[in-house]
Amino acid sequence: MKRRSFASKALAATAASVGLAAPAIVKAQPKIRWRLASSWPKNLDTIYGGAEEVSKRVASATGGAFEISVHGPGELVPALGVLDAVQQGSVECAHTASVFFFGKDPTFALDGQIPFGMNSRQMTAWMKDGGGLQLLREFYRDYGVVNFPCGNTGTQMGGFFRKEIKSLADLKGLKFRIGGFGGVMLEKLGVVPQNLPGGEIYTSLEKGTIDAAEFIGPYDDEKLGLHKIAKFYHYPSYWDGNGQITMYVGTKAWEALPKEYQSIFEAACAEAHVDMQAKYDARNPAALKRLVGAGLQLKPFPKEVGDAAFKASNELFAELVAKNPKWAKIYNSFVKFRDDGILWSRFSDGAFDNYMATTLKKKS
Repeated sequence: MKRRSFASKALAATAASVGLAAPAIVKAQPKIRWRLASSWPKNLDTIYGGAEEVSKRVASATGGAFEISVHGPGELVPALGVLDAVQQGSVECAHTASVFFFGKDPTFALDGQIPFGMNSRQMTAWMKDGGGLQLLREFYRDYGVVNFPCGNTGTQMGGFFRKEIKSLADLKGLKFRIGGFGGVMLEKLGVVPQNLPGGEIYTSLEKGTIDAAEFIGPYDDEKLGLHKIAKFYHYPSYWDGNGQITMYVGTKAWEALPKEYQSIFEAACAEAHVDMQAKYDARNPAALKRLVGAGLQLKPFPKEVGDAAFKASNELFAELVAKNPKWAKIYNSFVKFRDDGILWSRFSDGAFDNYMATTLKKKS
């Protein structure tokens, strides 16, 4: 009898403790609602989808307690107004390309792409294990933003052109949709750069407001329909060796987030970062074949264009090193890591890829 009584009391005590613990656990997971402003048109499922992936992962990992609603350009703020919105607290976070904001400070462009910069693997390596993330976090602190790598397009295409670029002279007076430092650099070569968000490119090219436009690569470019207007597709993009996408979070919103949620959010961004690159690598080949099948002409840029662009870029960067301490601090780390990465690539990926491309071309 005593044994049964003891067992009954023990079970009752256990049940009571479980009953008390369950509400405590639920209470420890606060309901949080964030709004995310994206710079990308909704029809671009791969790049816009990066933010949606983060939202889904965060909700799933918290049982729906942490929800992030994703909004396209114009729904909350304009495509290029997302940084200001995060700083002002109008939204908690944004999914964008930092190069859009180089006008505030050229240093923004180092969180993504500069002409003749790194490829996507090198960029991720620098961010994750080369000190890049720490340096950029210091820079963003002055803007009240915490940054996270959250996607990469890989090396992009040079753009769609109404007329073939056969020489350096063909760039003179060309009205070219291109953002960031690519535009500043090409301006030195006579180009008239136009910084337009993705949603405005087709109409501008159709109306003749611009003569050429670059965006991302075959999969997204096909969706924009630019091949219906401009028939020459030049490569490579000397100004977009990689297209890193960044998640901005307001510092106040981030610091108010529970530590567990911070870890979940950071992991979701890291997963989206890998996922986006994989999707582009999987989808671009088929899209390129479709574009060529529709009559688009693939053309490499003349070597003199690349050489002139390289020279102009280095002159521009040297000027910035001399006058902008924030740029100099991060650029010096960036360019050293790039140069070491290119050296290694000569004996690894670069050599392997070059052999495979040459051999497969002979077979075809």
